[in-house]
Amino acid sequence: RLSKDKTISCASCHNPYHGFADSSPTSKGVGFKLGGRNSPTVINRLFSKEQFWDGRAADLEEQAHGPLTNPVEMAMPSHNDVVKNVKAVKGYAPLFEKAFGSKEITMPRIAQAIASYERTVVSGNSPYDRYTAGDKDAMSASAVRGMELFNATANCKVCHTGFNFSDESYHNLGVGMDKPKPDLGRSVISKAESEKGAFKTPT
Repeated sequence: RLSKDKTISCASCHNPYHGFADSSPTSKGVGFKLGGRNSPTVINRLFSKEQFWDGRAADLEEQAHGPLTNPVEMAMPSHNDVVKNVKAVKGYAPLFEKAFGSKEITMPRIAQAIASYERTVVSGNSPYDRYTAGDKDAMSASAVRGMELFNATANCKVCHTGFNFSDESYHNLGVGMDKPKPDLGRSVISKAESEKGAFKTPT
């Protein structure tokens, strides 16, 4: 309903069966067009500041707008067309009224509804969570050794830090920078030379 030919949904690229992400290097959009980047997970995005790998969206509401009209993703001609499609489904009007106080369907409300759902997609009560809360039997000896490697020897926690395993910062790890036209990442948004080829630390 949110894509031009009605073949692509948010879950097409943010698949619940693949950790709300995509198991392919890049996702297929309308007409099997391939995007330029891997789909990030939706899990725990409420704890993130900017959204997308390059941080071009200030919040989840702004993020929800982008893929809908992206020509290689959902390819809708305009956000007005998105609203028209949603309005055509009679069952949505009472749901919008319950959520927003009126049956009016607008793009900001559609984005807010999607973002509100995304804020419910959170992780928790994992063996790691229980282990750090004091249950020393929650993780196997092998997992504990892996955690020690992650935290100390390999020093992964320098960037993958905190409860969400991300410093919410942008780093250039050199990947793909040897291509003729490398993805310049965060610098396209920030215009900072120091962020050329930098991308957000994933959780």
